[in-house]
Amino acid sequence: MSLKEQITEDMKTAMRAKDSARLGTIRLLQAAMKQKEVDERITLDDAAIVGILDKLIKQRKDSIEAFSKAARQDLVDQEQAEMAVLQAYLPARLSTEEIATEVQAIVAELGASGPGDMGKVMGAVKTRLAGKADMGAVSAAVKAALAG
Repeated sequence: MSLKEQITEDMKTAMRAKDSARLGTIRLLQAAMKQKEVDERITLDDAAIVGILDKLIKQRKDSIEAFSKAARQDLVDQEQAEMAVLQAYLPARLSTEEIATEVQAIVAELGASGPGDMGKVMGAVKTRLAGKADMGAVSAAVKAALAG
């Protein structure tokens, strides 16, 4: 079952269970997916859906940070609940050690050295680790590999 089909099935389940919080989050995800399909005139594959999930989760993290500073715990709780629903659709992520190992291998393949090669390495890393790792952690691993 594709990720898109899984999301549709989960939406139906949430409707039957009258789980309004989960249903709202899944509908938000489906709206983002449909928007991308319409804008780019494509049919989304699992990798593209994971990209959308990453974007929505990043938005939730930013919102949680802002709401925490504003002492709005009610909104923080709501964003955390939405983030938990979205994270359930992400594939298993690589650990920090696995990311570092992959980055070292790519740096060696490209013969990259020094911060000047950051763009070249990030381009290769993004294609290989897209959807498998948090890009913030990947960026940190690339900086560490090129600095050392």
